[in-house]
Amino acid sequence: METSSNKFEIIHDVVSQKNNKLSVKMLCEIAGVSRSGYYKWVMSEEQRQKKEELDRKDFEIILSAYNHRGYDKGAKGIHMYLLHQNPPVVMNLKKIRRLMNKYNLYCPIRKANPYRRMAKALKTNNVSPNLVNREFTKFGPRKILLTDITYIPYNGIYCYLSTVIDAFTRQVLSYVLSSSLEVDFVLETINILVDRHGISLTTETLIHSDQGCHYTSCSFIQLLIDKKLRQSMSRRGNCWDNAPQESFFGHMKDEINLSDCKTFDDVKKIIDDWIDYYNTERYQWQLAKLSPDEYYKYFTTGIYPLKKENPTDI
Repeated sequence: METSSNKFEIIHDVVSQKNNKLSVKMLCEIAGVSRSGYYKWVMSEEQRQKKEELDRKDFEIILSAYNHRGYDKGAKGIHMYLLHQNPPVVMNLKKIRRLMNKYNLYCPIRKANPYRRMAKALKTNNVSPNLVNREFTKFGPRKILLTDITYIPYNGIYCYLSTVIDAFTRQVLSYVLSSSLEVDFVLETINILVDRHGISLTTETLIHSDQGCHYTSCSFIQLLIDKKLRQSMSRRGNCWDNAPQESFFGHMKDEINLSDCKTFDDVKKIIDDWIDYYNTERYQWQLAKLSPDEYYKYFTTGIYPLKKENPTDI
C-alpha cells in the first residue's frame, strides 16, 4: 500500500525530469494527494534526511545486537540485549520494531515441531503422578526441574540431547549430548545435576518428565531415590504438562545452524556454545528482562542488575 510520502516522492521524481510536461497540480490530482501536502513535503527534505541518518545509526545498533554471537533475535531480545550494554542503550520496542520493519530485518518465527518424539512411552506400571500440574513457577528456584530428550539431525544422522531445566529460572542446570538413545546418558544428566547443584536441591525438589521409556526405567527411578529427589510425570501424550521444556527445545532448534556439521563433535561445539549463550546472554522478557543465570542471582540476592530498569514495572 502506497503512502502519501511515497506518492510525493514519485511526483517529485517526475517533476524533476528535464522532459517532463506534467504540472504538479495534474500529478497531485492523478495521485489523489493535495498540492499543499506535496509542497510541505518538499520543504521538509532536510528534516527527512536528518531523520533518515538517525534511523540508520540506530539500525546499526539494532543490527549489531541482532547478530550478537550469531543467533537471531526478535525486538524484545534486542531491547534486552541493549539494556545489558555498558553503558545501557535504552531503545523502546516500538522504535526497534519500526526500524526492523523499515530495513527488512526479520527474526524467524518458530514453527510447531512436525515430528513425533524419538522415544515413545512404554506401557509400564512405573508411572508417577503429575505432581506439578503446570504450576511451574509457584514454588521458586530449584523446586521444579524439568527434563526431556530431543533428537538433533545432522549430516543425515541423529544425536540426542538430554537436559534438566529449572522451571522457575529457566536455567539449563545439566545437559548431555549422546550419539545413541541408551538410558545411560539420561542417568548421566541427573548425576551431573546433583554434582553441580546438589547443594541447592532439597528432598522437596521434583524431577518432572514425560512418560518416556527412559523415565519409567527402573534404573532412572532408582537413581532419583538414591539422590533423594521426587519424581513427577506429565499425563500421557500431553506436551503442555512440560511446556517450558518443549519451548526450550523449540527455540534452540530455531536458533542453531547445523548445516555445516559433519561430526558429532561439530554438533557438540554448537550445542555447548548455544547453551552457554542461553544461560548467560539470552535475555527473557518474563524473567524481568534478564538471562536465566542473572534471574537466579537477582532472585537469591535481591540485587537487580539493570540500572536503567525498575523490575517492579516489568
